[in-house]
Amino acid sequence: MTPLWIAIALLLLPALWLLIAPMRGARVLRDQLDHFEANDTSAEQNVAIFQRRMASLEAARERGDIDDARFNEDRLELERSLLEDTATQAKRPLKAASAGRLVVPLVMVAVVGASTFWYQQNGAEGDLTLYAIQEEIRNDPEGSLMMFLERMEAEAERQPNNPNVWSSLFPLYRDTGQPDKAVDALERLIAIEGRIPPLLAQLAQLRFFMAERELTPEVQALVDETLELDPRQPTVLGLLGIHAFDNGDYETAVDRWRRAVANISDPETAASLREGIRVAQERMGVAPEPSAAAQGQGVRVSVSLDEALADRVSDDATVFITARDIDGELPPLAVTRARVSELPMTVVLDDAAAMSPQAQISQVREARLVVRVSESGQATPQPGDLFGDLESVSVGPIREDATANVVINRVFE
Repeated sequence: MTPLWIAIALLLLPALWLLIAPMRGARVLRDQLDHFEANDTSAEQNVAIFQRRMASLEAARERGDIDDARFNEDRLELERSLLEDTATQAKRPLKAASAGRLVVPLVMVAVVGASTFWYQQNGAEGDLTLYAIQEEIRNDPEGSLMMFLERMEAEAERQPNNPNVWSSLFPLYRDTGQPDKAVDALERLIAIEGRIPPLLAQLAQLRFFMAERELTPEVQALVDETLELDPRQPTVLGLLGIHAFDNGDYETAVDRWRRAVANISDPETAASLREGIRVAQERMGVAPEPSAAAQGQGVRVSVSLDEALADRVSDDATVFITARDIDGELPPLAVTRARVSELPMTVVLDDAAAMSPQAQISQVREARLVVRVSESGQATPQPGDLFGDLESVSVGPIREDATANVVINRVFE
């Protein structure tokens, strides 16, 4: 931290110099002002101007250009103007050049103190300490995870309101088999950062595994709160997929994991979820994806509902998101379901969403996307269903920057 405080001191020096600099020329400036006031002739000039104007006014009265009433009025105005001009000439005595010198050191101390206090309250001193600890452990040949944990626990006592301390402690406790302490660290982090979906999802996941993969009332409450804030939260969707898989509900597990994959950025986690989807489909009797070349081939779809049609369907209505071949000769290449309450949402249509091994989205280069909202939940279109579609969407590696947008904006007749 020493280089940091040296840098702060160097930044304060120009500010302190600005306070001292005016005092260096104070005596010269005071002498100049004193000389100016001693030789100031503005009062004599004002009186001379008054006398000339009075003489001109009297001459005008003698010539008969103005009467006595006008003369008296103009004279009164001149006298008033003279009084105003001479009144402003009164000046307070100049103070000594050394006056106020004691104030400057006090202001300097106040500037330094206020700057230091502000940095301690709003600066990143604590985060720099954490970074220094991480670098020290990383560069120490004998550094260990437990040593790092001990240092971080000491920092937690020193700076208990720093969210970065608790966000570092949480995974450390989790990875060292201390789930109770991990929960406490995560709850401390939530108390500081607020009840935001990613943190609530991690807490739900941790308590889920602590309860031996059971949806206890406490876990369910966290899941419900998270999904209410963010229906696409991938950690919670993955958790729900695991619970469904453990209970033999493979179709639900595939659906939850597929939606999680569509909203997750970590490639390793996405690969694990895809492997879970493959296993679940095998247990359902659906053949797994045919080859590694087809892995990751599909379409990333963003689905939204036109606001003008929002009043025509309930939140519980079923949303079918389907990919078909351009010619319409094959069965649906990929299908996934959701609820209107989850819109807008993003899903991935790949071979994991295939209805049949004979018709998969990896088999085509382009697909037609059809999104339909059904109040009855029937797979067959019914009059009154809402829908939207998109023609000729390229099928390829799934990327976040290649998302097809489908708006549900029409009514099926």
